[in-house]
Amino acid sequence: MAAQQPQDAARLRLVGSRTERPDPPVPAPPPAQGTPPAPAPSTGRPASAGGFADALHLAIEASGLSLDRIRAALAQRGVRVSVTTLSYWRRGRSQPERASSLRAVHLLEELLGLPHSALSSLLGPPRPRGRWAAAANTLHLGLEDVWPGEQEIAAIFAELDAPPAGELERLSIHDSYYVDAERRGNLLRMRQVVRATVGGVGRCLVVHKADEEATGCPEITSVRHGRLGRVRRRPEAGLTVGELMLDRPLGLGDSTVFEYEVEIPPGGPTMEYSRRFATTVREYVLQVHFDPAAVPVHCERYDREPGADVDHRREQLWIGASASAHVLAPDQQPGHIGIRWEWA
Repeated sequence: MAAQQPQDAARLRLVGSRTERPDPPVPAPPPAQGTPPAPAPSTGRPASAGGFADALHLAIEASGLSLDRIRAALAQRGVRVSVTTLSYWRRGRSQPERASSLRAVHLLEELLGLPHSALSSLLGPPRPRGRWAAAANTLHLGLEDVWPGEQEIAAIFAELDAPPAGELERLSIHDSYYVDAERRGNLLRMRQVVRATVGGVGRCLVVHKADEEATGCPEITSVRHGRLGRVRRRPEAGLTVGELMLDRPLGLGDSTVFEYEVEIPPGGPTMEYSRRFATTVREYVLQVHFDPAAVPVHCERYDREPGADVDHRREQLWIGASASAHVLAPDQQPGHIGIRWEWA
């Protein structure tokens, strides 16, 4: 579906913007000594703190534009910002800091009909990272970097009000992927050890996509040490996004373990399994288990930079007597890592 064109920016303005300069009011005489000042008139809404998030929120509300239309307009100007990121900016959950994000802010000023620097001048210094947040937030990619071109994922994250990026530090992820005698991947078992970088963390979102030849969506089952919340499926894309509710809300520095399984929809012979990383993970382990009746003739590890289509590393893997191969990746950086194989 083609993106709609934004409304005429000339008639968009920031409600209550400080950049509009009406004639200064005539100053009132000072109150008599001992007389308390008169209360300010009520506007019917809470007073704005005057920061970047408040100004952006008011400008978007005044424009009448949806976040998706703003995203499309920015994309037409060569800047890719997800709906989730825009939502975080307007609610103060995060602020633009990277060069590409700062360019997006200047384009937002133009798109929303604001004076130059009306938004960018309200940006403070990069937000400090806490003790527990340091490792999780040093490198953290946006959805558009991890899943380039996957606008459906961004839309679902916005619909489910995805928790801010970096709330959970991934200490360990262990994937076990099973391939049956028909050479088809049919099951994924996943285990994560996480630690909260802020207080009050009670959920996270997980994304799973089926192979292109598969019919249907992956199904999340057998959740342990938590429960499955809302689930969004897009069968035409083989996409499932699930909300995992932790056993209890985590305080700052608290850790927990959760596990679940993913039933893989049927399709043609499976040739690989991989995972994408938005942030650093202390330890990632991937095991692929083949049915002894169907063992590949070749198996290799591959690594890719975030959003890349070309491998920057390959390493041949040995398939042992257990008919399995594995990869151990300590301090896994943001990017893409997987195992692929060839059948006879």
